[in-house]
Amino acid sequence: MQLSIFKLLLAMKSTLTPLIFQALLVTLMAALLPASVSAVVVPDAPAVAARAYILQDFHSGRILAESNADEKMEPASLTKMMTTYVTFSELEQGRIKLADKVRITEKAWRMSGSKMFIEVDTEVSVEALINGVIIQSGNDASVALAEFIAGEELAFADLMNQYADGLGMTGTRFENASGLPAPGHYTTARDMAVLAVALIRDFPEFYPLHALKKYEYNGITQYNRNKLLWRDDTVDGIKTGHTKSAGYCLVASANRDEMRLVSVVLGSKSERNRAAESMALLNYGFRFFETHRIYGALEPLTEIRIWKGETPKLGIGLTEDLYVTVPRGQYSRLDAKMEVESEVLAPVRQGEARGKLHVTLAGEQLVQRPLVALRSVPEGNLWRQVTDQVRLLFR
Repeated sequence: MQLSIFKLLLAMKSTLTPLIFQALLVTLMAALLPASVSAVVVPDAPAVAARAYILQDFHSGRILAESNADEKMEPASLTKMMTTYVTFSELEQGRIKLADKVRITEKAWRMSGSKMFIEVDTEVSVEALINGVIIQSGNDASVALAEFIAGEELAFADLMNQYADGLGMTGTRFENASGLPAPGHYTTARDMAVLAVALIRDFPEFYPLHALKKYEYNGITQYNRNKLLWRDDTVDGIKTGHTKSAGYCLVASANRDEMRLVSVVLGSKSERNRAAESMALLNYGFRFFETHRIYGALEPLTEIRIWKGETPKLGIGLTEDLYVTVPRGQYSRLDAKMEVESEVLAPVRQGEARGKLHVTLAGEQLVQRPLVALRSVPEGNLWRQVTDQVRLLFR
C-alpha cells in the first residue's frame, strides 16, 4: 500500500511545486522509516539563485540553510542596517533625540542613488531621517545622520565598525553610511544575519519601522523596496540593497506562530528574483522546522548542595532563555540532561558556572549551555562550617 502511494507521488511530481513535493515526500518517508531514523529526515533547502545566502532562526540561532555565507561581498544598501543600528544606539543612550533637528549639508544633499529628497541648508528631524533611511533607502538621509552623530561620514564609519566588532561581525568592514561602492567596504551573508538579529533583539521599539510600506517627505511619496511586505503579512522587514557590482540583495524576516526566521540573499540577478528566493527560503524554514522555548532565563532547573555556606542549597539555571529549533514533529523526542558539580564549597558568586545542560535529538547534541549559580552564597557561621566539615569527612 505504502509503495503504491510512493509511486503515485512520483508520478505527480511534475504537477506539484518543489516545496509541496518535498513536504509530501518527507511525510511518506517518516511513515515508512523507523522512529529513530525519521527523527532527522529533512529535505535539502531549495536551490537559491544568488551568490550567497543564509537562513537562520532568530531565537535559537540555528542555521537552517546556507551557501557561501562567509564570502566577502558588497552589501550595497544593506549597509543602512548598521547606519540605523548606530543611530538607535545613540538614541537609547540619550546622546540624540528623535526631535533633534539636523541641518542638511551640501554633501548630503548631493548624494547620488536613492534619495529622500532633503534640501540643502534645511533642518530635518532625526525621526524623519530614520524613516528616510529605512523606508526610502535614502543615501542623503544616511549621510545626514552620519554627519549629525559623528561630525563627518568617515568618523561615523569608524563607529559602524566598532559596533560590528562588538556584534561579532568578523567578515565586515564599513567605509560609508550609505552602501555606495567603496574599496574595502564589504560584508558576508552570515554577518548580515547577525546584524538583522541584533536590530530585532536590541531595538524592539524601532524595529516595526521596517514593516512600513511607504513614507512621504517633502510632498514625495516613496514605497518600501521590500516587495515581500505586500506578498506575505508575516514578513515585517528588513532591508533591500542594489548596485551593479553587488547585484540585488535582501535581508528579510518573518514571524509565524511565535517562530521568527531571518533570511539573507546576496547577489541575486533581479529585484523579482531576490524576493522569490527569499520567500522560498522562509517558506522552507517554516514548513520543515519548529522552534520552542524549553527553559527560561534565571529559572532554577535543579539544586546543588552547598557545603559550609550560609544556606545548604543553591538553585542553578541559565542566564538566557533557551530555544531549540528541530525538524517539525520531533519536539517530543528532545532529551535534556544536566551535569552538575557534586561538591561545592562556599562562597559561591552569582553567575558562576556550576554545571552544564545538554540537549540532544536522536543522539545528536543540539545545544550545550553552562548552568550558573542564580544567587550568591557567602560562607556560613562557624557552627555551619564545622558541622559541614564533619559531614564531609564521613561521606
